[in-house]
Amino acid sequence: MGDDGNEPLLASKGSKDYGATSAEGQHADDHNYYLGVLKSELLNTGEDGLSEQEAAIRLERFGPNKLREKTTNIWWKLFLEFVQPMLMMIWMAIAIESLEAYLHDSSDGWIDVAVLVVLQLLNVLVGFMEELKAGDSIAALRESLKPEATVKRGNRVYNIDATTLVPGDVVCLGAGGAVPADCILRQGKPIQVDQAALTGESLPVTMFPGSDAKMGSTVTRGEIEATVSATGSQTFFGKTADLVQGVDELGHFEKVLREIMILLVAAGVLICAIVFFYLITIGVDFWEVLAFNVVLLVASIPIALRVVCTTTLALGCHELAAEKAIVARLSSVEELAGMTILCSDKTGTLTLNKMMLQQDLPTFTPGVTRDEVLKMAALAAKWWEPPKDALDTLVLNATKEMDLDAYAQTDYTPFDPSVKKTESTVQLKSNGQSIKVAKGAPHVILEMCANREQIRAAVEGKVLELAHRGIRSLAVARTKGSENGVWEFLGILTFLDPPRPDTKHTIDCANDFGVAVKMITGDHKAIAQETCRVLGMGTHVLGQESLPLMSAQELECATNLGRDYGELCRGADGFAQVFPEHKYLIVEALRQQGFLVGMTGDGVNDAPALKRADVGIAVQGATNAAQAAADIVLTEPGLSTIVTAIVTSRKIFQRMKNFVIYRIACTEQLLFFFFMSCIFYHPNEYNEDWPSYFYIPVIALVTITILNDGTIISVAYDNVHASQLPEKWDLNILYIVSSSIGLTALASSLVLLSYALSSSDPSSQWAQMGLPQLTYGEIQCLMYLKISLSDYFSVFNSRTKGWLWTRAPSYVLVFAFILATGASTWLSVYWPFGNGMKGIEWSLAGYCWLYVTFWAIVQDAAKVATYAALQSVGWIESVDVIDEEALKEARKELDIVAVA
Repeated sequence: MGDDGNEPLLASKGSKDYGATSAEGQHADDHNYYLGVLKSELLNTGEDGLSEQEAAIRLERFGPNKLREKTTNIWWKLFLEFVQPMLMMIWMAIAIESLEAYLHDSSDGWIDVAVLVVLQLLNVLVGFMEELKAGDSIAALRESLKPEATVKRGNRVYNIDATTLVPGDVVCLGAGGAVPADCILRQGKPIQVDQAALTGESLPVTMFPGSDAKMGSTVTRGEIEATVSATGSQTFFGKTADLVQGVDELGHFEKVLREIMILLVAAGVLICAIVFFYLITIGVDFWEVLAFNVVLLVASIPIALRVVCTTTLALGCHELAAEKAIVARLSSVEELAGMTILCSDKTGTLTLNKMMLQQDLPTFTPGVTRDEVLKMAALAAKWWEPPKDALDTLVLNATKEMDLDAYAQTDYTPFDPSVKKTESTVQLKSNGQSIKVAKGAPHVILEMCANREQIRAAVEGKVLELAHRGIRSLAVARTKGSENGVWEFLGILTFLDPPRPDTKHTIDCANDFGVAVKMITGDHKAIAQETCRVLGMGTHVLGQESLPLMSAQELECATNLGRDYGELCRGADGFAQVFPEHKYLIVEALRQQGFLVGMTGDGVNDAPALKRADVGIAVQGATNAAQAAADIVLTEPGLSTIVTAIVTSRKIFQRMKNFVIYRIACTEQLLFFFFMSCIFYHPNEYNEDWPSYFYIPVIALVTITILNDGTIISVAYDNVHASQLPEKWDLNILYIVSSSIGLTALASSLVLLSYALSSSDPSSQWAQMGLPQLTYGEIQCLMYLKISLSDYFSVFNSRTKGWLWTRAPSYVLVFAFILATGASTWLSVYWPFGNGMKGIEWSLAGYCWLYVTFWAIVQDAAKVATYAALQSVGWIESVDVIDEEALKEARKELDIVAVA
């Protein structure tokens, strides 16, 4: 670039000259070059910024400002799926079955091997496809949250997609905004930058002109222009991106599943060990026993746990996205379902964030008019740039631009939440006279002014009066005569930010759903109390004097906040005039009290509390800093979206809980049936040609497992009702309920086995009922059908606390049930795989269906009785479900009111 920094570097040259490959390679390790181009020329951008033509050429040359995405070869990823720990058990079973089939030269053994391979392929491919879909879905949802950057090009300042930034661009950095690329700060006042995401430093770093601000950091205070020095994968963050790339952990639910898995594996190993040693002692072939036990262990362990977990949560993300809530962390779906306290920002969340400038504008300096106060307020902003907030928008809209253009701004200090004011120095172009102007919180501006004691009573009285009416105040002051003159208090701008039409209804719903909503605001205490009163939230509002102002380091190390301030925070309805440190303290104190805390926010001052909360929620229009710290990002204004998301997350939780109950019940029936049938049932006592213990061939066990896995996945699509109160995991209760279903199914299986084995006895009850005499192979097919049907009926037992017919299942679940039971019935009649099993008659299959249906009702009665018993002893409480239809109707009515 030329000496004046304005001549285009590329537009005047051919693409051949620019960044040629040879040059790029030659200077690859030279810090004076950026991808083969001399930095002193590339970054020597003038005050007007790059031209659009120059920016377009650089974008084509350097590529978009995106991190290089980590890509894994899909075939390698698929291979890794085959060597997961749980799937290695199936490989072990395949190896043992193959060896046993080879040693015995058994065609039936090779059929078993083939079916085990099919089971392995199904488990891997279904899980692999579901994870791919889940990953694509999350990526697509996140893509909708495109970052923006404020750029200066051709002496024009405007917002663009941050991915189109190029080296040499001039960007405007301001409090609350993320640094969109690696930048070198230009001339201006120092800023403070939070680099925690890059360095782990908890405190912001002060940066001066010439400092390097890194992509991924966040500006916490100040405002300055900067020159983009690197984009995309060439940034510091891009070069270390591999450290932060990876799959989202599934959080608490995954830990619950792991605990269940450990329990089921331990039970399976113990029972299989007992069966193994028993069968060896009675003389059964070693390889046959080993093959049977390994497959029994495989069949009893829910290998599809991860598939169901991924599918359920991915579907939940889609549902939440449809409700205008984009999930950035999967485990937050489950945590949202258990949230008990929601700390909500006031402005923009509880209120419209559409300030209405009031006509009432009291002045406190003789001779100053309303228009003069408005003009001074506008001069305390960068009036030639897009407004930074709602207040600046209103002030600038109420002021004539030509009046402002008569001034030149020579210095500017942007709004800082810790000092609650903004200040600028302006010079009147006609005579060169300079003054300072400031606007901010009335009590802050008042303390700056020389005449504060004379007007204190009048100012504070007016502010209090306005606050009681819910009207926000913004004070304006200027220096008298020159920029070094004394400050004089000009007047108070009055704004009204009314509550959203749906806010009161939403808060009432949240309270009904067991979520206490607490308001947190930086506004005056009287305004906070008035807003709380109007919204029915109570009027016990604490000010900043009730809470200590601790440093970030002290807050991070504090372990006694719950003890010291937990009760204080729990009893308050809201908090006023608080700083970011107070918000963090409130959230952490409540968490240490044992509450699951959600936090909403939109500004950089909310980011620490959003990160600390169990569920951080960035509301619509939130800054990049708030979005980066949040777990969930709302794309629709107001709190109503959060309440809808709570309902959806509780339904997702319910599906997962139903799945856990179902899978434990199935495992109990399968494991304990083969344990008892192998040890306590001796078929040779009924017929000397029959074996000395009862078993079902490996292929039948594998078939049950294959069809079970298909049924389990359908649970993720079931119709459920959201609980009226927050959800939480209580595995002891789940084990008890699962056992009531699983052990009842086990009893019915053992009863049927006893009857079937005695079918050759003319005096047996089986024969007296007119049922046919069965061969051993037919008994195996009958028990295969019975166990399969009981497992599938257990799905319907596990999905309700009441009787199974009290809530209709989804079409997907019904289809999976029909497919699985239909396949099992057909196999039991036309058993095609040999292995000594023989198909039964259709009539007997029909009797088996009637028998299992009857016992399914008995299982359901056992479950209902178990829940009743648990309620009677106080282990669980009866909880109503949310009436979603009534909620939707109320939402529609409020939408109509809002439009009107």
